[in-house]
Amino acid sequence: MNLIVHHWDTDGITSTALLVKALNLDDFTNMTSEIGEFLFDERIWRAIERAERLYVLDFNVPSEVERVKVPTLFIDHHSQPRIKNPLVEQVNPSLEGSYYPSCSLVVSERFNLFNAWTALGAIGDIGERAFEFGWVKRLLEREGLSREEALRLVELVDSNYIAMDRESVEEAVKVLLNNPLKELLDHEPWVKKAEAIRESIEKAISRVEERSGFAFVRFESPYNIISKVARRLVWEMNYRGAVVINRNFHGKAQLYFRISPETAEKIDMKALIERVKKTGANAGGKREVLGCVCERGKVDEVLKLIEEQLGW
Repeated sequence: MNLIVHHWDTDGITSTALLVKALNLDDFTNMTSEIGEFLFDERIWRAIERAERLYVLDFNVPSEVERVKVPTLFIDHHSQPRIKNPLVEQVNPSLEGSYYPSCSLVVSERFNLFNAWTALGAIGDIGERAFEFGWVKRLLEREGLSREEALRLVELVDSNYIAMDRESVEEAVKVLLNNPLKELLDHEPWVKKAEAIRESIEKAISRVEERSGFAFVRFESPYNIISKVARRLVWEMNYRGAVVINRNFHGKAQLYFRISPETAEKIDMKALIERVKKTGANAGGKREVLGCVCERGKVDEVLKLIEEQLGW
């Protein structure tokens, strides 16, 4: 069995679809972790024991794959250390100092397969800035997708993880593989989720505070919307950065720190992520992003590290 473990967002899902199509995989199982948890849970470890080959896509868990005992192809674009496990082939341009907007682009370059999924992965990760890349526009035009339709598709695909629907995240890969993208604009299960989520995001944004050009938001919600809220604040409302905290997310706390490209030149996000990890929080990220999940009582400790970084 070929096992694919992928991130739960549009980039992870499109990267998986690209891999399956590029390798013409008939016998495969795709899985994601408990949404919000950057680790392999017992369900995934059991599947790895049965797998002949493992693929890990857009999922920043190098410490987990250090422990795998099957041949593994690990493709990513997040900041991370080199993997020492000899069974793992690590493909990540960031190790050589190259910035890639999405894992989907890394997968496409690896297998020389480019289509609208490649573009959607980038749009999912960096939003409207992805349209600054000529290749994004060309790939969308090739399949007759407009800018608005592409943004809507990302919203619909992401609705599954935001609603904490792990099963639907995993099913989304086959939905992509088996349906024209245009038809998915009216895929009813995704449309219903997206409508409820949009209302929750607007409610959270209405509570924003400004601190020295940065947005600060605290709320409680069962939806995994912290990254969406932060992206809106930075990408659309032009804050230098955003600190977004969900203080009660299914019994835990989430914190998401996103900064603008200009601010990223002044903040060592990689070092900050390592400091946050030392608190015991489950943290990860890349050049412009830090995300973590922790016990509710620990989120103020993580927040203090960010406040020190920003001089608040």
